[in-house]
Amino acid sequence: MRDYLGPRPDGSWGDDRPTIPFETQPTIAVLATAQDRRTDWLRAGQALEHVLLLATSHAVRASLLHQALEWSDLRWSLSDAHPAPGHVQMLIRLGYGPVGPAAPRDAAAEALDGRR
Repeated sequence: MRDYLGPRPDGSWGDDRPTIPFETQPTIAVLATAQDRRTDWLRAGQALEHVLLLATSHAVRASLLHQALEWSDLRWSLSDAHPAPGHVQMLIRLGYGPVGPAAPRDAAAEALDGRR
């Protein structure tokens, strides 16, 4: 597991930070659409939202593996490698892991007030 926390306060990047074990066999899901139009991108985003909410409700962790999809030749090879038709929109790693810190959120009243 890589440490993405950046340098320590003293400026060092040491490898002696504790690691957390994750499961060894996660599932990689492929989210694909029949076409590759803007409407398909929107539907893929809605489907991704549904998958992430469903995964969260079952305590399944998800990581988005989008880097390879940003290169058109790699994205094409992902589609070409599968017998099913479609355009790959996202790869999702699903598995179990430790609970991460909660994202900081404003109170609902602050978000709806609009007087920032």
